[in-house]
Amino acid sequence: MKTRIWISIPLMALLPGLALAHIGSDAGIHHGTAFFMGFVHPFTGLDHFAAMLAVGIWSVLATRQVWAMPFAFAGLLLVGGLIGFTGVAVPVVEPMIAASLLVLGLMVCARVRLALPWGLAVVGLFALFHGIAHGSELPAAQAVAALSGMALGTMILHIAGMAIGAFFKARSAWYARVLGGGIALLGAGYLAGVL
Repeated sequence: MKTRIWISIPLMALLPGLALAHIGSDAGIHHGTAFFMGFVHPFTGLDHFAAMLAVGIWSVLATRQVWAMPFAFAGLLLVGGLIGFTGVAVPVVEPMIAASLLVLGLMVCARVRLALPWGLAVVGLFALFHGIAHGSELPAAQAVAALSGMALGTMILHIAGMAIGAFFKARSAWYARVLGGGIALLGAGYLAGVL
């Protein structure tokens, strides 16, 4: 019973954002709206949503320092967001996001164990591209508010993923294999569509 409550609370926080689409432009946006836009942005695309959950799940299943990967992802997501705000054209953003689903899904599926620096490098590289995509769609005029909201939304997804990972870890390894395989297949599908 306690495990169900532990998992359901973070997941309930995700539901309102799933109903929203990518919203608005820079014109007339104030801090509260920019914060909200940033907060819901990670929930509004299945690619971002699945990748951020996967980071949390993998960090619990296969790493000793479970908070290192979520914080690395969130930090480099913010760096990517700043790059996205500049409007600089960065090639291969969409293929890298698709590749992140494929790789992270396989890492969850196989419970791949990496030395901390390698894990941080993989997660950080993918986070950078997710951040660039987010930053190019969020209001640059209210960058601090938008990035703050995005960081909070991202960490909620990571924590939800960690709760799912803890649930899987206490049970059959097949749960992680099925979900990780599904995320990897989603990534392969996106990758086939953007190449």
